[in-house]
Amino acid sequence: MSEDLGSPLRLELSDAILAALQAQLPTVAGRIWDAIVAEVAEYTDPERGELGANITRAVELALGTFLRMVEAAALLEPSGPLSAALEGAYALGRGEARAGRTMDALAAAYRVGARVAWREWGTIAVAQGLPPTTVVQFAELVFAYIDQLSAASVTGHSDELATSGRVRAQYLERLGRALVAGAEAEELAERAERADWAPPTTLTAVLLPSAHASAVVSLLDRRTLVLSSDATDAALPEDVTTVLVPDVAGSREPLFQLLRNRPAVVGPARPWTAAASSFRRAARVLGLVAPQDVPVDTEEHLGALLLSTDPEATSDLRKRVLEPLAGLPAASRTKLADTLRSWLLHQGRREEVAAELFIHPQTVRYRMTQLRGLYGDRLEDPGLVFELILALGPR
Repeated sequence: MSEDLGSPLRLELSDAILAALQAQLPTVAGRIWDAIVAEVAEYTDPERGELGANITRAVELALGTFLRMVEAAALLEPSGPLSAALEGAYALGRGEARAGRTMDALAAAYRVGARVAWREWGTIAVAQGLPPTTVVQFAELVFAYIDQLSAASVTGHSDELATSGRVRAQYLERLGRALVAGAEAEELAERAERADWAPPTTLTAVLLPSAHASAVVSLLDRRTLVLSSDATDAALPEDVTTVLVPDVAGSREPLFQLLRNRPAVVGPARPWTAAASSFRRAARVLGLVAPQDVPVDTEEHLGALLLSTDPEATSDLRKRVLEPLAGLPAASRTKLADTLRSWLLHQGRREEVAAELFIHPQTVRYRMTQLRGLYGDRLEDPGLVFELILALGPR
């Protein structure tokens, strides 16, 4: 604030002029506030009575400080009264940010204030016989002083937003961690309130490469929560970001359209306090399926999820039900197992089996003859058929 603004550092005002200016401080401050209310929309809220009293007092103190600096011949010096005025302006800026008013509104208020202050003071000074040359100096100093106050307030406003933004981001991250960890509903409600986050009805977990996260999140509900892989206890790859998307329980199609051409995994919609369920399912499917250029819907992999709950049991079952093939060469075992699986899933429709395996229908017939020779009438047993389908896995 000590930079040279090109203004004179001294201004000679008589005691009579200073007294006249001082006497009109309350009136000038009130007119400044009236002009701000009339011209700056953000200061016309229903609570402007209390707000107006506060700002009018602040204006009166700022203008009074200027007159004291004139009287002490200490104009625009970085210490003393100016330093205190700048601190006050800085605090005003922070307070306005906390109140939710924008920086543009604050800057506009200062512009209006500067204009009205000079109009009122200039009128008084001229009426008191202030020489024209000194009037010019007076005007220049008034505007330079208010510019410095404005700059301090803008800095305070920016600092408050930056600080509150960082704090809220930390609260939101902690909320997201608690959600995927499955914290109790009471704790989640407390964390949501602390983060000033309005809970949705449902949350859907989406896992996608971190490089795609920013572009996707920018198009989603502003309540969407974003967590890096190290913010969860699940063993996710380092480059995977978890996104908790609000309220896609109705139609999931818009979300999948948004994720098209992206290798994402989309979990089920769950009540927001049960988001951990959606996250766990998405994480499990990510471990089973490698997404390529299209999003993967976990609802289409429920069978694979069931089979993966006890891999050892699945392995033992597969070994038992395929025991009739054990004496064959490895290549033959694989071909016959694939054919048996397709035959069961297609309910014996030979043409469809052939199309899936890219073989001739006669080859299907030949292999099924081999399998019936190995299994006998057991292939008609519903219990064995069920176990074979489980062991060989869904298509």
